[in-house]
Amino acid sequence: MHDEALKTLPELLDQLGVERPILFGHSDGASIAVIHAGGARRPVRGLILMAPHAMVEDVAVQSIEAARRSYETTDLRDRLTRYHSDPDSAFRGWNDIWLNPDFRAWNIDAYLPRITCPILAIQGIDDHYGTMEQIERISRVVPGGDVLKLRDCGHSPHRDQPAAVIERVTQFVKGRTNHDVQQHHS
Repeated sequence: MHDEALKTLPELLDQLGVERPILFGHSDGASIAVIHAGGARRPVRGLILMAPHAMVEDVAVQSIEAARRSYETTDLRDRLTRYHSDPDSAFRGWNDIWLNPDFRAWNIDAYLPRITCPILAIQGIDDHYGTMEQIERISRVVPGGDVLKLRDCGHSPHRDQPAAVIERVTQFVKGRTNHDVQQHHS
């Protein structure tokens, strides 16, 4: 995640000519957005973090172990071929890292104090990959963030509660756009 955040993402943003992005990430992608905002030298206009991982929790490890069993015993691999040309590499790359005992100490704590942009953090109450501690940990260090805790929602708020996510994300993005327009005219 650190290489993606500090090497790959800056290269992509440079190629696209994006100078002050609003980064929108889900799960590990949200963690990548946090690492980028706290570790890259590029200004970030805002972060939208859906089901971010700020640290490794037992519930995540248990669910990832269950995903491995499912991958090995069900048609999960075949279903992933719809989204990945090499499902084994995609699955194992994610699963093996998260289940490596050395990864238990992983967290993004060092990046949080360096974040200066607004944050919208969204977490499903029924998420099997992380508890509310994920977004609360971020909120304790990065003041003034907007938190959306969704009932009847698991690890994919965009799928489980699309209307609530779209509404709050739209408000957040409009707030960043209006803020930039006001600063530009000042």
